[in-house]
Amino acid sequence: FFLDSGVVCPVLAGYPVGPNDEEYVLVNNKCQCVTVTSKFVPSKENPDEEVLQRNIRIIVPLKARENISDPLSPLRTTFVYRMSDLCKNCEPIEIELGGAIHQAQQGNSCEEAQTCYTYDREKCYSSPVPLLYHGEVRQAPAALTPASCFAE
Repeated sequence: FFLDSGVVCPVLAGYPVGPNDEEYVLVNNKCQCVTVTSKFVPSKENPDEEVLQRNIRIIVPLKARENISDPLSPLRTTFVYRMSDLCKNCEPIEIELGGAIHQAQQGNSCEEAQTCYTYDREKCYSSPVPLLYHGEVRQAPAALTPASCFAE
């Protein structure tokens, strides 16, 4: 797999991993199974100083398919991780312009579909399956992640 590390993650805000932990989660991408954390640790050169340490945890899913919605597609053999894509913030924010409130996108290239290496449990995935109905074979969508596809 490839890790494009030519871009530094610009995100400084985060949330703590645990209640008493000083490690902060900067990126938690369930779609590509990547978590980026940061914490201050004593410097090796000068123990009186602290330096910011970032940790990148990548889980490569075994038997991931090229098209996760198609169980018959070939197995994925290449995984590409770009820090610039993982760190982009696509959450919309409200800003005031000329006395009116407008929605603004914080990141760029947010319209591009993200390649998922596994199921994001917050999204609904389906795959067509053949069903025999009154002697005729029809394709019907089947939920691959039922908990995300159906309201409780």
